[in-house]
Amino acid sequence: MSYIISVPRLKKRLENNNDNTVIVDVRFQLKNSEAGRKQYIKDHLPGAVYLDLEKDLSSKAAKHGGKHPLPDMEKLARKLGNIGIDQETCVVIYDQTNDMFAARLWWLLHCLGHERSYVLDGGYEEWVRQGGSVTDKVPVISSKLFNPVMREEQTVNIDEVKQKLEKDAAVLIDSREMDRYLGKTEPLYHKAGHIPGAKNYFWKGVLNDRGAWKKDRELQEHFSAIPEETEVIVSCGSGISACPNILALKMAGYENVKLYPGSFSDWISYDENKIETKEE
Repeated sequence: MSYIISVPRLKKRLENNNDNTVIVDVRFQLKNSEAGRKQYIKDHLPGAVYLDLEKDLSSKAAKHGGKHPLPDMEKLARKLGNIGIDQETCVVIYDQTNDMFAARLWWLLHCLGHERSYVLDGGYEEWVRQGGSVTDKVPVISSKLFNPVMREEQTVNIDEVKQKLEKDAAVLIDSREMDRYLGKTEPLYHKAGHIPGAKNYFWKGVLNDRGAWKKDRELQEHFSAIPEETEVIVSCGSGISACPNILALKMAGYENVKLYPGSFSDWISYDENKIETKEE
C-alpha cells in the first residue's frame, strides 16, 4: 500500500471539491524553530493548516527521552479534531520538499489508528513547480471529534532496545547520514557515533535520484538485506528522520516495524552507554 500522494492526484481531489480532505503544512527547520511557521504565514497550499514539530508533534525534552519526545497522544487527538480531522478524513501532509517532518505526522496518525493519511510527494516546492496556487489566507475549519484507536507496540524504549539487541531479536536501523553514523560529524549533540549494533540506512535512501519517493518495488530492493519477518527498530537522532524509513518499510511490506522515539539523543543521555563509530 502506498502512503504517498502525487501533486496531480491532490489537485484532482481538490478540484472535485472533496470537503473531507484536510491538508497539513508541517514545514520546519531543526536549527531555526520559527522558520516553518513563518513560511506558512507567508504562503501555503489553499486550505492548509499548520502543525509545529516542537509545539504540536513533540513534547518538551527532559534529561532523558531524547530531544523530541512523543506528544501526549490524547492531547494530539484533540488538536487533530480542532483542525477538522476525524478517522474518516483524508489527511494530506506536506513539507518544503520531501523532508522528514511530514512522515513524523503520518506516523503519529498511524499510531492513533488513522488509515487515510498521505505524504505529498515533493511537498510545497513540487506543488508550486507544477503550477499549484498558494495563498496566505488561514482557513476557518469546523472542528470534529477525533477518536483515537491506539495501535499498541509501535514504539520501544531504551531497555527494550538493549534487550532485543542482546538477544539478536531485532534489527536496529540508524536513519542519519553516514558521517553522523560514523561519528565524523555531529551538528546537534555532545557525542558522536551510533548505538552499537545499529545498521545505517540514511533516510534519504527512500528517495530516488530526482528526490521523489521510490515505488514499493524499489523500496523492497532497498531494504532487501533485512528479512521481512524480522522485527525492525528504527532510530535516528531524536525520532524524526526515522519516520520516513518507517513509512518506507511499511510500503515495502514490513509489518513488525517500531520506532525508538528517543533514538541517539536518548541513548547518549546515559553516560554508561557505549557508542560505536565503525560501520556495522
